[in-house]
Amino acid sequence: MPIASAATTRAGHCGYGIKNQAITWSNSMRTTALLALLALAATSLAPAHASAPQPPTIEQLAAFPQYSSFSLSPDGKHIAALRSKGEERTIAIWKSDAIDTAPTLIGASRMKIQSVQFIKNDRLAVLLWQPYDLRIDRPTKSFLSKLMITDLEGKQWHEPLPAPRPRSDMEKLQQALSNAGVLDVLPNDPHHILVTNNSGINTGDIYRVDLRDFSADRIQMSDEKVGGYITDANGELRARLKSDIDGTGAYISAEIRNPGSTAWEEHFRSYVKDRNQTRIIGFGTEPNIAFVLSNEGQDKNLIYEYDIASRKRKEILFQHRFFDAGGIITNPYKDAGAAFGSILGLQYLGPRGDDIEWTSPTMRAIDAGLRQALAITSEPLELIDPATGQSARVNYPTQRDYRIINFTPDMKTMLLYVSGASSPPQYYLYKDGEVRLLSSSYADIDPRALGTTRLVYYTARDGLPIPAFLTTPDTELCGAGPWNAVVHPHGGPWARDDMGFDGSMWTPLMASRCMAVLRPQYRGSADWGRKLWMAGDAQWGQKMQDDKDDGARWMMAQNIARPGHVAMFGFSYGGYAAFAATVRPEGIYKCAIAGAGVSDIKRIWSRFYTNAFFRQAQAPTVDGLNPLDHADKIKIPLMVYHGDRDQTVPIEQSEWFVAKAKTSGQPVEYHALADYAHGPAWTRAIMADQLRLIDTYFASGCGGTGL
Repeated sequence: MPIASAATTRAGHCGYGIKNQAITWSNSMRTTALLALLALAATSLAPAHASAPQPPTIEQLAAFPQYSSFSLSPDGKHIAALRSKGEERTIAIWKSDAIDTAPTLIGASRMKIQSVQFIKNDRLAVLLWQPYDLRIDRPTKSFLSKLMITDLEGKQWHEPLPAPRPRSDMEKLQQALSNAGVLDVLPNDPHHILVTNNSGINTGDIYRVDLRDFSADRIQMSDEKVGGYITDANGELRARLKSDIDGTGAYISAEIRNPGSTAWEEHFRSYVKDRNQTRIIGFGTEPNIAFVLSNEGQDKNLIYEYDIASRKRKEILFQHRFFDAGGIITNPYKDAGAAFGSILGLQYLGPRGDDIEWTSPTMRAIDAGLRQALAITSEPLELIDPATGQSARVNYPTQRDYRIINFTPDMKTMLLYVSGASSPPQYYLYKDGEVRLLSSSYADIDPRALGTTRLVYYTARDGLPIPAFLTTPDTELCGAGPWNAVVHPHGGPWARDDMGFDGSMWTPLMASRCMAVLRPQYRGSADWGRKLWMAGDAQWGQKMQDDKDDGARWMMAQNIARPGHVAMFGFSYGGYAAFAATVRPEGIYKCAIAGAGVSDIKRIWSRFYTNAFFRQAQAPTVDGLNPLDHADKIKIPLMVYHGDRDQTVPIEQSEWFVAKAKTSGQPVEYHALADYAHGPAWTRAIMADQLRLIDTYFASGCGGTGL
């Protein structure tokens, strides 16, 4: 299969564990909708500016977006979104044919609203959260989330499943911390959804919930070994993952339900020590065909058809030369013009992380029309495979792109999301052949001040190609390079960055303050293929750290970074990397910022990774430099911050390092943030405090003279 074409979009993802919807359309509107789209003026949607770019204030960066979390009802008659005013967030609901009128507003008094989504024409799924202090053997500060379902006026609120009467304080605590999830919205059923519970020993049981009276019928009992279910187009449970241990080691099995006996039968087994994965991601229009995602025997995930009865692999549906395959998009509607369950497109983990290659000719045509209407253009982009070193030049929408959030079965009404690394999100309504702007999430932020981001590759000292996202400042605002620069590694480390807008506001903050920002996809990063991923095994603070240092040297060699004016800033594993940067004798960095960093990899491992699966899959990979052992010998100034509600990396990890580092003779700052977890910020004031710490340190800290 050829590499991805220019017709690449970002796939829409549903929250709360809700099964992804997929694009569909009716035959009668294919030509008219496309012609209407192509008739729209393809002028630039960016406003004209006569003045110089204006850097955003801390308050502008820390604010909630004015509107976010847009969702369209399945019938296309209503739009829901979160409206923010200062600290307050309310649900706003409009009629899609009257979006200029005042919306209905729904608030929450006891918890804060995080997101909202239509699950039926008259029902919304709302995710809420609040601080929670655990009291078991000792007080522990945390947060809890709760999924609720309400009507379009917010008059009736229900939990998806009724909570059983707790029989002990421990069960009461488990119920408080548990949170049901929607497995499938059942788009062809107007009244029911499938819900997974998450409470005590019944974790993972599946219920069919009637949204008229919230009665629940358990259709599948599970146990602690089951890791998740997959439904087919009819909403029937068809596949699941299950974990267990045999004489070879810990493994994950992919099971398929026998339609005749309803028994679960194992079809694939992957041992976690090998870091293989084979799982069912969907089912075809034929009951005997499943779609399988697998990296067995190759560097990158591919998708193929699988004959269930004969247990044989069939045709490869998708295999990308440079990126992991991600998923499959099918038509979920029975009353649409396209065949029910037919394949529309295939997802892959490209530069934006959720790119699509459309396989349907009609979808390719619609995609082209939307791109013209939204003035989304492509430009040449070089791709390099870390596994082989092979390269190719493609056309790709590097600056901004769109994705379809929701749609009606006839495709006459759609919600669209447009963004880029330096383009704060915008939301559009496509209805009756017209595309209309609904909201700019951060209308008061000048996107020109956020610089330009591109995917680059540099060569590590041992010859391995390292992908990276490079953001350079706006030259009108900051002048020509070289600039002060920051190496900004992601967390995880089994994670990655992408070319989307950075909602943490770390990259926008630094770029708007005239710093070049390099986000290296160092060895150990996920989703760039097996070779790059596994090359980080047992290389913490060693070759993984070399990759970051080599990125700093590459920026200096390319006249992007000013020698002597490069820093490292990271959060979580990135905070570990910042700790490591202070103790390694590389002499590259002027200073470092560690947010919620791991300083003692021995104790963090013993605290969190105590089961067989983590021990065999990840324990052997976490080895190398232990920063805490050398904290009294740090070689550069350091600023550390950590949230007191962080239950992912305990705040003690920072406290240990800071206490020891203060004996080094180097300047060390430490800030404990009240009511902050491992993100996101509980209040806008906390968000602003975090950003201000970073801003101030790079401006006037970093040893007393700024970066």
